[in-house]
Amino acid sequence: MKQQEGPLDVERYPLAPEGLDLKQVHIYVRHGERTPVRVRMSDPPASIPADWQLCNTSKSFHDTMAGYSSTEDGLWYKKVVENRHGKTSEGLCLLGELTDIGKQSTYSFGAALRSLYIDRLKFLPQRLEDERLTYFRSTNLSRTIESLQYIVHGLYPPSACAPSTIPPIVIRNGVDENLVSNILACKRLALLKLQFEEAATVAWNSQLEPLDKKVSKYIGGRPLRLDGIPRASGVLDTVRSATAHGFQVPPEFSDDNVMGIIEAAVTAEWFGIKSEEGRRLGMGRLLADVSGKMQSKAQLDSRDSTKLLVHTTHDSTLAALLCTFDVFDEKWPPFTSSVTFELFRKQNLSEQQTNLQQMLSSLWRKSSPDEHYVRMRYKDRDMVLPMCAAPGKHLPGSPEFCTLSVFQERVKELTPKDWNAECFSWP
Repeated sequence: MKQQEGPLDVERYPLAPEGLDLKQVHIYVRHGERTPVRVRMSDPPASIPADWQLCNTSKSFHDTMAGYSSTEDGLWYKKVVENRHGKTSEGLCLLGELTDIGKQSTYSFGAALRSLYIDRLKFLPQRLEDERLTYFRSTNLSRTIESLQYIVHGLYPPSACAPSTIPPIVIRNGVDENLVSNILACKRLALLKLQFEEAATVAWNSQLEPLDKKVSKYIGGRPLRLDGIPRASGVLDTVRSATAHGFQVPPEFSDDNVMGIIEAAVTAEWFGIKSEEGRRLGMGRLLADVSGKMQSKAQLDSRDSTKLLVHTTHDSTLAALLCTFDVFDEKWPPFTSSVTFELFRKQNLSEQQTNLQQMLSSLWRKSSPDEHYVRMRYKDRDMVLPMCAAPGKHLPGSPEFCTLSVFQERVKELTPKDWNAECFSWP
């Protein structure tokens, strides 16, 4: 089975064509490596551990007691995980918890952001003195919050922040969350998801059937199906989590032919909502946020301080963003992988002229409005968006640079006029 790609390759980052200035960056990154969300295949012959002792860091905490105690002492405590048998052991992880490897990979991602946007591109200052330059937001799950904490520490550690500057991490209530396709708050989206899952089950279960003779012995003799016990998605999750942490998995799950079929089936089940309605209800609000912030930056430029926005989220969000713009590779997004939207401004003529040229041209030429472009990136690669392929919809000679106006037109089509009303409407 192929090894997971690194989270961000600074050296391979392609510089923008001459004359384009980077103005704003929006990053959506999947959390780091975690334990499986359920115990699966722990019995022989698979023997994948049920208990993972890979969570040794950050188990002790010191919270303030201001307002609750007459002393200045803080509240000291240590988190201890107990397994289903009532046993504890050093470094034992909860199900779905960010592991030490996940903490290292997200810290490395933050350090890579610093290397790219601070050291190489000089886009951000070495020392953060104005927290308005950055925006950090996470979904309200411990693994995404911790991932973002490590990313921020790699990007702007305390030594690189002014004494009074503490970068805030923003979290929303679940009902208001738009960093995921929010099926809990949108019943119509939940129904669409169920319909696409059922269609995927009909299409893919028969293609999974030939794998039974190879893998059923590892799941209690039961058939491997999208709606089976365990579900094929659960098997994929356990295998991917185990291999990411160096655990040995049965050889069949290292066979690209076997894993290719399982991944294709599960991807169709989980990320198969490709209707316009599903895209609008799933990612419309998130993309409206992106478009609005880009518009503010394009209009106000330096008067809008925000330059880098980092969001920690989930594999489903990355896949949904890629599907929405028709560039999904039908592969499960790896841990700490990211989707990036970069906003560029094309220098106007006066910025590229000498003082004499500016004076002469001003006598006969009216100034033209600024031109802005958006580049989408995933897995260290530029995404050429089909909607921007036609002449006039991208930077000439560089189809990966979509005009901001075309990007915003598509986002406007995807933005629900009344999300709550659409979520509870029935055709």
